[in-house]
Amino acid sequence: MRMLRAIPVALMVFVVYIVFSGSTSIYDIFTGSVVAIVVGILTANLVVHNYRKALNPIRLLWLAIYAVIYFFYCEVQAHIDVIKRILHPRMPVNPGIVRIPYDVETDYGIMLIANSITNTPGTVVVDVDKQRKILYVHWIDVKTTNPDEARAKVSALFEKFAKKVFE
Repeated sequence: MRMLRAIPVALMVFVVYIVFSGSTSIYDIFTGSVVAIVVGILTANLVVHNYRKALNPIRLLWLAIYAVIYFFYCEVQAHIDVIKRILHPRMPVNPGIVRIPYDVETDYGIMLIANSITNTPGTVVVDVDKQRKILYVHWIDVKTTNPDEARAKVSALFEKFAKKVFE
């Protein structure tokens, strides 16, 4: 059972290793495989509770779609917005902390939403209230303080994918 749980962890570690090394040489593939297998075996019981869910091809497809949309659309848009603010003579900002409700149950789902918000320039999650299911987000340009409207503008897309991948 531990070996089956190690497979999704090892696959993820290997992909991250290859992406960050930027190389597909024999050396990097071998080293990445060894590191991935060791990390997968050591952390499998801590990270994966249901290996079937973790290896579900439909969930993995949604994760891949999310990654493409996040890195090539959301991140680019947010970077352009922040660059415009930096280069604008008056640097138009309206910073503040807003409450953003979420509707996922798993810790992984909460983590995906919070990390997506934090890694997107102009926003950062400063607190998570799991009891009330609210994220407190520092937003560089607060457009609304209404929690539902803020959710639509900041985290709705991330939450959609968090549900498809982790719930």
